[in-house]
Amino acid sequence: MQRAGAAAATEIVRRLPHLLGDGVHIFTGAGNNGGDGWVLARALATAGIRVAVSEATPAKTDDAKAERGLARPVLTEAASGRERILVDALLGTGSRGAPRGAVERAVQEIASGRERGATVVALDVPSGVDSDTGEATVAVRADLTLTFAAVKRGLLAARAHTGTIVVLDIGLGEGTDKCPELVREHWVREMVPAIAVDAHKGARGRLAIVGGGGGMTGAAVLAARAAMRSGIGLVRLLVPRAALAIVQGAEPHALAHAWPVDEEGRSATRATLSSWAHIVLLGPGLGDTEETRALAREILRDWRGPVVIDADGLNVFAGDAKALGDLCTGRPALLTPHVAEAARLLDRDNAEVARDRYEAAARLASITRATVLLKGVPTIITAPEGRTMVSATGTPALAAAGSGDLLAGISASLLSGTSDALVAGACAAWVHGRAGEVATRGRAPRGVPLGRVLEGLELAWNFSPPPPSYPAILELPAVAES
Repeated sequence: MQRAGAAAATEIVRRLPHLLGDGVHIFTGAGNNGGDGWVLARALATAGIRVAVSEATPAKTDDAKAERGLARPVLTEAASGRERILVDALLGTGSRGAPRGAVERAVQEIASGRERGATVVALDVPSGVDSDTGEATVAVRADLTLTFAAVKRGLLAARAHTGTIVVLDIGLGEGTDKCPELVREHWVREMVPAIAVDAHKGARGRLAIVGGGGGMTGAAVLAARAAMRSGIGLVRLLVPRAALAIVQGAEPHALAHAWPVDEEGRSATRATLSSWAHIVLLGPGLGDTEETRALAREILRDWRGPVVIDADGLNVFAGDAKALGDLCTGRPALLTPHVAEAARLLDRDNAEVARDRYEAAARLASITRATVLLKGVPTIITAPEGRTMVSATGTPALAAAGSGDLLAGISASLLSGTSDALVAGACAAWVHGRAGEVATRGRAPRGVPLGRVLEGLELAWNFSPPPPSYPAILELPAVAES
């Protein structure tokens, strides 16, 4: 508790020095989160900062009572209402359900202060946010969340309430059993294979993208563009014959081929995939028809190399995830569904999958014997044997049609280079999110077109992590809104 409070004091002084002159108002609760607040109050007051504490409910734990006793003698002033830093130390990670009574009133007071322009700092978890699920009905909306030892699952799902998330070292080591394995920039940098100075286009990999039907030619084109900006050497688009001229005009850097048969009547899978491709991306703009269902099964049966399956490549197996699993087993396979696509595969409703996305991703990976990249906030990547990683990069600019096609193209390019579906999916999710962040720098997400995200992808590969300053061991920037 003393380490948590002291680390929080260090971080507040480092990040918000320009606001300290008007004082700090700390709201404490009955448990150990309140105790953290009392330690913080004493540390700031001892440093000469004016601190006021509002005790929403009296301290109940022995540690919290002890820290309150130590802090009170150095706190001499009541809140003035002019404080520009408000600290939420009301409820911790063990809290469930919406705040009630005096705590709810304190949450409302914090909200009023934020509306007046105060900066809100939450300790460990914004009060009212479920640390496991991210559920938040009545909850503090923080500008900065200082969490301890590891980022909690609920924080990653409740980014609208967390603001910037900073993980502070308090001597417990990094991570716990209940905290996800977060995809980190330095890990991505290590996992993404370098392109050799003497590489040629064949050595960088050949990707076949099967899709682009039913008026959705653009999906395949977007996937191709993202793949080519992610290191792949050659891309061939397999599309309906009527779409050939469209894709060749839209993306002259890619080859094109007709499905289901070529000009000589040979099967596209045998004539093109088995003799040419290093990896196959199945699904962007494929369409869900009898013809495409048969085509998807033929491709997955005949092509036994690495595969990424997205969009309608998944929808054609709706309600029959086991059949998809039978076709995926025995090779690196990555599935990239959003919640609705995962629900169709599992034969569940969307709300059920959304309530526990971690469980849904794990179940789908187990059934299909493929790695599952479940898109959303956050993006969850789960391997069949159970290892799970979470990517928390991105902005609302990615919540647009075509964004998933970009992710599929990035994933396919990386799977070609790594042959590890979990690594490829985790790195792709992180880079895709970073491209969205690059695209929205200085811009409102609502005004950022997908083309700018593609441009951002070119810069997202420039890894330059700023080293965190102790006691911070990880920082996730606030997600831009509006």
